[in-house]
Amino acid sequence: MEKMDSNSQHVEGVHAKESDVSPGAVESGKHEAFYVEDRVAHLTEEHRQYLLARHGTLDLDPIPDMNDADPYNWPTWRKTVNLTLVVFHAMIGLFTAASIQSAFVNISADLGVSMQRTSYLVSLFIAVLGGAPLFWRPLCNRFGRRPIFLISLSCALIGNIGCANSHSYGTMGLCRAITAFFISPAAAMGSAVVAETFFKKDRARCMGYWTLMVTIGVPVAPFLFGFMVMRVGYRWIYYVLAIVNGVQFLLYFFFGSESLYLRNENAPSQVTTAKDSIFKFRRIDPSPLRIWDFVQPLTYVTKPCVFIPACAYAMIFLWGSIALTIEIPQIFPEQFGFNTQQVGLQFLGVIIGSVIGEQIGGLISDRWMAVRQKKIGAPPAAEYRLWLSYIGHVLTIVGVVVFAVQLGKAGDKWNITPIVGAAIAAGGNQIVTTINITYAVDCYRADAASVGVFITFVRQTWGFIGPFWFPEMFETVGWGGGAGIAAALMVGVSVIPTIILQARGSKWH
Repeated sequence: MEKMDSNSQHVEGVHAKESDVSPGAVESGKHEAFYVEDRVAHLTEEHRQYLLARHGTLDLDPIPDMNDADPYNWPTWRKTVNLTLVVFHAMIGLFTAASIQSAFVNISADLGVSMQRTSYLVSLFIAVLGGAPLFWRPLCNRFGRRPIFLISLSCALIGNIGCANSHSYGTMGLCRAITAFFISPAAAMGSAVVAETFFKKDRARCMGYWTLMVTIGVPVAPFLFGFMVMRVGYRWIYYVLAIVNGVQFLLYFFFGSESLYLRNENAPSQVTTAKDSIFKFRRIDPSPLRIWDFVQPLTYVTKPCVFIPACAYAMIFLWGSIALTIEIPQIFPEQFGFNTQQVGLQFLGVIIGSVIGEQIGGLISDRWMAVRQKKIGAPPAAEYRLWLSYIGHVLTIVGVVVFAVQLGKAGDKWNITPIVGAAIAAGGNQIVTTINITYAVDCYRADAASVGVFITFVRQTWGFIGPFWFPEMFETVGWGGGAGIAAALMVGVSVIPTIILQARGSKWH
């Protein structure tokens, strides 16, 4: 495996000498690289006592520095507060994208455009969310996560106010694009924050919090705003989003901590307390910015252990999340005569399914790996985690088929069966989301920020394209035919490549 760029030391590293462990072994996280005993053998007695006093054990992966500034050494409350702020910020990205879905009818009438053109306001937001992190990642790696997140929220607030006061389709589209550009960092950098802060044994669980919030941001927004649009009009969606951004900014400023930490032998004590991290802003990594830094995440297209799970996840996300949340607000008002509040209620199934699915993708996934490690006496290969992803694949396929077929049979009389299908698909989507992202980060954990940016880019690109052809497809081939196409795409792009990855992945990273 080729050596990572200089940013690799931001996330993880060990105190072992380079001659003891190859860079490739450390970066890829291969279980054969070194065991716990090997990792702690080189530690000084003072370092050992520090870790025992701080964590109560030396069974830590990775081994933290003897430094309170190291995020791995933060107290649990500080890690939890910081993760909560980051995952909520990540949710707000797709939450903002989907916020207008229950108001398609209202926006279409107000701006004088078709329902499908109105849906493009969501597609545009999705596209910008996918590309913008390529710009933000190098800045996050030089100046830290927290300053970029603060800039993100303050500018997104302005963008949302612009949307609220836009009275033409073009102006609203421009303001939506500006908002998407600035709100995007946390939706891609969450994987880096988790990898920088939590030990490997907790990584899938904590990664799951991030991925779950990203996923449920899509259905939660129209579910909540459907009630509001009926009472005060759709423009208040944007004002509420601006207020939320303002509150987030204040919480970040007073309670957020900087998780970017340079891990090397001469690492300074940098920030050691929550108070220090609030008021100290400075460049953390002095290395110069290069044009290459802005495109480096795209090189993961050549690395099967990231590219395959990214594509598999993107296809599942396209059908298990995007397709459902785009079709419900377009079809249900026309087919069943629903108002915005009734449309919003349909998203409850997706929310419930996502929360249930996360229990398998996150908590059970970590336990699955822990049981395997106990059985074989060594950390299991990263590919072992992928066994649970097949549950997600099957559930998503079944759920999408149920949703489409039952909606086609419903006529003009609503029943709950399509929403049950949506809930099943959402559960499967969340399982695949957490497992595939955790697997990719485990393979290249030293470059978790780039992995997160690349996966987000692939997911958002697929999500952007879908709404342009979903309506025509279902209109041409019918709901049953559309379900068949969806199932075939998920098997061809998600299931079969995952089988190949599980068989060959250990040789590719």
